[in-house]
Amino acid sequence: MKFDTPATTNPIDQLKVVGKPTDRIDGPLKTTGMAPYAYERHDALENVAYGYVLGSAIAKGSIKSMDVSRAKAAPGVLTVVTAQTAGKLGKGDFNTAKLLGGPDIQHYHQAVAVVVAETFEQARAAAALIKVDYERAKGTFDLASAKDGAPPVGKSNPDTAVGDFDTAFAAAPVKLDETYTTPDHAHAMMEPHATIAAWKGDKLTVWTANQMVAWSRGDVAKTLGISKDNVRLVSPYVGGGFGGKLFIRADVILAALGAKAAGRPVKIALQRPLMFNNTPHRPATIQRIRLGATADGKLTAIGHESWSGDLPDGGPETATQQTRLLYAGANRMMKMKLAVLDLPEGNAMRAPGEAPGLMALEVAIDELAEKLGIDPIELRVINDTQVDPEKPGRPFSQRKLIECLRTGADKFGWAKRSARPGQVRDGRWLVGMGVAAAFRNNLVMKSAARVRLEKTGQVVVETDMTDIGTGSYTIIAQTAAEMMGVPLHQVTVKLGDSSFPVSAGSGGQWGANSSTAGVYAACVKLREAVATKLGLDPATAEFSDGRVKLGNQSLPLAQAAADAPIVVEDAMEYGDLTKTHQQSTFGGHFVEVGVDVATCEIRIRRMLAVCAAGRILNPKAARSQVIGAMTMGAGAALMEELVVDKRLGFFVNHDLAGYEVPVHADIPHQEVIFLDETDPMSSPMKAKGVGELGICGVGAAVANAIYNATGVRVREYPVTLDKLLKDMPVVA
Repeated sequence: MKFDTPATTNPIDQLKVVGKPTDRIDGPLKTTGMAPYAYERHDALENVAYGYVLGSAIAKGSIKSMDVSRAKAAPGVLTVVTAQTAGKLGKGDFNTAKLLGGPDIQHYHQAVAVVVAETFEQARAAAALIKVDYERAKGTFDLASAKDGAPPVGKSNPDTAVGDFDTAFAAAPVKLDETYTTPDHAHAMMEPHATIAAWKGDKLTVWTANQMVAWSRGDVAKTLGISKDNVRLVSPYVGGGFGGKLFIRADVILAALGAKAAGRPVKIALQRPLMFNNTPHRPATIQRIRLGATADGKLTAIGHESWSGDLPDGGPETATQQTRLLYAGANRMMKMKLAVLDLPEGNAMRAPGEAPGLMALEVAIDELAEKLGIDPIELRVINDTQVDPEKPGRPFSQRKLIECLRTGADKFGWAKRSARPGQVRDGRWLVGMGVAAAFRNNLVMKSAARVRLEKTGQVVVETDMTDIGTGSYTIIAQTAAEMMGVPLHQVTVKLGDSSFPVSAGSGGQWGANSSTAGVYAACVKLREAVATKLGLDPATAEFSDGRVKLGNQSLPLAQAAADAPIVVEDAMEYGDLTKTHQQSTFGGHFVEVGVDVATCEIRIRRMLAVCAAGRILNPKAARSQVIGAMTMGAGAALMEELVVDKRLGFFVNHDLAGYEVPVHADIPHQEVIFLDETDPMSSPMKAKGVGELGICGVGAAVANAIYNATGVRVREYPVTLDKLLKDMPVVA
């Protein structure tokens, strides 16, 4: 099915099942420990051996020699695989560094060997017996020192310019020119990167934790140099990803190599320290923002430059992308530069680009508002636009930013905020409020599904879509139930298997809208097949209450499959609507904090997100996604930082003891409001993504609240108490 004209009224608009706050249908499996995650596929395999990965002890250089003899002779060891014994390996399309290093080393903790043994403990003990002699090379590990020599990103993310920024900025009556920094961040998901691999002849099956099944199946084949037809990738449950599991990692390839060498299935879970240096992270940024405005608050010049770093052939953290679209302004300049750093691979993490970009932009907007003496919300309203500022002939499909901000201000009690910082006291706490706009582009991806009507009337959906804790099982079941007119319990959803039709996968905030649109397309075809089989007009037949109705006729749905199940498959493909209309999601984040007058301890008191993201398919699951994203944003604002050893080139705090993330006590109260919105330009579902919108702008709202509480402006994230202490106001 091709989606190239705006959606009109369709069966989803009935909203009998879709749009209802629905419990996750996979919830009972997960809460009872019965959900089959990658490392625990006892149902699929027996006689599984254990692999343990050895990571490089240097960040850059080469392996001069490696002695594995003691490891091979250790109790229980079945095999040891290194780059020297693995045979020729390729590199996947989505990997920046090789997943098995040697002799060249590209980053710290790059995998250099895997030991396979009868037990995990035996494999771990044997790995410690491997002796590696390295030759260390000089590396570059500090973004700040590499910044000045960093070249432009190039064709993949070209710089943009509209009007004459330099002249407009120089002439602006009110100017802001500030630099903001965000550190490296870790995905720190609960489930580690884990895989079980098994060979049957020349055919490989991997049970793994992965967000994008089709992409990763292709990369497994390319890395191992085998046909994609000989690879099956299975990932029905994923214990969190946040972008860290978009692509295959060392666990997949080393499990496959280990299983081939050992002649039996092998399971590997990357130990937690390896997850921080061996797998991707969100790269640090340095961002310079220049804003010029008239005295009444109209932006006349908007300049945003960003520097980030990655391994050779890597990509940038696209921190300027939201600035291209969020506010009006005739004269605009956006530039990104990418330094070569010998740190572990930088790659996508929840809302790549917008999350760190808004941490800078939305603080800069607040700083400009203070210079102008204008309320921060009013300044954002003044500079709203209903068209793409770089392409004024291209309108937004929907843009309710002002409504988000106005609704949030009313609900949060913004009118009680003191415009002058450091004026509100509650005992030992200085109290402040902060706001930030939320923005994230709406992306759509081709997505396919197979739908089967069983003789019993049960509807079965198969698609390689993944559920990374986002509720995919439930919204896909809701979609099929709505389309086929059956109750939710009459739908069975099967996900995460490369033998199923290729879906959008989970990433980029495109998963929910795109995957359900693919199911919609397949269900349209199934409705046609069922109606035809029953002798009814497919164009006018109604599907409800387990029956197919037309005029005075009402036949059981199951009757159509009485002789044999009816199976159909289709995909949703997209036309040019994304070119004719800018599709984005919007929101407003509101935060209240308390800062201890003596110690500068920071406590978030309450948070509110107001979101405009098209039709919300399952408000209960969507709220869960948004409050989770808000929590991640709070972590980015106040504590999360991968600390770089700039001499040796690794992240020092590479475990969950040293890398701090928010806990329950850090997030006392959160509220989410979804505006009533449908976007017919987006898909037949009229939905858009929301899971990444929830993190966009949160960090800035927290930082702005801290400033409102204390009068101390911190532009270097995270905002920790040591950065406040020296400038705190003297309070009796």
